[in-house]
Amino acid sequence: MISIYTLTSALHDEQAVSAVTSDFLGGLGIEYVLKGEDFSDYGSSDLDLIYVRTGGTEGVFKPLLPKIMEASRQPIYLLTSGKSNSLAASLEILSYLRSHNLKGEIIHGNPRVIKERVNFLQAVEKARRQLDGSRYGVIGAPSDWLIASGADYAAVKDKLGIELVDIPMTELLSEIEATPQDSLSARIACGEPLFDASQKVKDAVPDAYRIYLALKNIVGRYSLSGFTLRCFDLLTSVHNTGCLALSLLNSQGIVAGCEGDVPAMLSMAISKAVCGVSGFQANPSSIDVETGDILLAHCTIPLNMVKRYSFDTHFESGIGVGIRGHMQEGDITLFKVSGDLGRHFVAEGTLLRNQSKDDLCRTQIVVNVAQTDYFLKNPIGNHHVVIPGHVGKLIEGLLA
Repeated sequence: MISIYTLTSALHDEQAVSAVTSDFLGGLGIEYVLKGEDFSDYGSSDLDLIYVRTGGTEGVFKPLLPKIMEASRQPIYLLTSGKSNSLAASLEILSYLRSHNLKGEIIHGNPRVIKERVNFLQAVEKARRQLDGSRYGVIGAPSDWLIASGADYAAVKDKLGIELVDIPMTELLSEIEATPQDSLSARIACGEPLFDASQKVKDAVPDAYRIYLALKNIVGRYSLSGFTLRCFDLLTSVHNTGCLALSLLNSQGIVAGCEGDVPAMLSMAISKAVCGVSGFQANPSSIDVETGDILLAHCTIPLNMVKRYSFDTHFESGIGVGIRGHMQEGDITLFKVSGDLGRHFVAEGTLLRNQSKDDLCRTQIVVNVAQTDYFLKNPIGNHHVVIPGHVGKLIEGLLA
């Protein structure tokens, strides 16, 4: 929902201003609720716009600012028709905001331009609201080899409103031990692809599904929207993998990342907020610097991101259950954010093909984003997230 609040100078004739308001807002072709000058529920909608109806409203706005800032994390969007010196007042207000290091924007132009911008901002702010106030778990610490993949918990809370919650690995192991095996539900959840799996994989499925059930209990206990898991510890502790569990949970709307990689998890959380799927967390395995083709691979992928899938063992260990997924060829976005949210990489490109070689993690895709220098000169860690569709502008808008 879009809410529109108004600023009007008492010097202007209300009847004339109301007529302009009706014509201007009616011509935009957007759905909105006109709140008028009552800012009491500011911050409760997907997008809040402040329609500066006239000039001379700077003094009206200034005392409202503390309440506005307390009510909402979104930038202050000033809508103006340009009539009655409204644009001039908006310029003064935005300059005041900038001088106090506050984010804001003037939305101005012809009806088509305004409509496009408002619809875009609504999508951005809807994603921001999904993240704000959410809780994400860090189950175990980042894997030992992820030496550049920590996170600034305070910065994540300040910039995205996400609370990061540390959960000891021992708690998950205890939960797994206390969770009974449910072979029938495991077979139902895995479905037809299980029939084509090796006997070794079939034998591993019930305990892999047990890990899924235990993780789901942890998610409920801590009210999590998602988590990242130090999954390689499971290889030695329970002699199985978390790949199946993460694949299932991601497809059910719970962001589930690998190897305790917090920046990758945050990237997946942003993907989920922007386009409804967690994205595919994967390793760049090879890069063709001439063509821009990048091979990415990992042993798990959300089942709601694939056109078909099969089961194999986990690549490095040869045990447990790994997912060999095949994504739809076409538009993709490659994305990664740093653990302090100070840097991010986003590039739109194309998924060219899937492949199934034995010497790599089980899900393997080749994408082209024509930006190889970033990876070879200034990458943000190892894992990157592949998102279906071209959503780079929405991500940039959210992180701006």
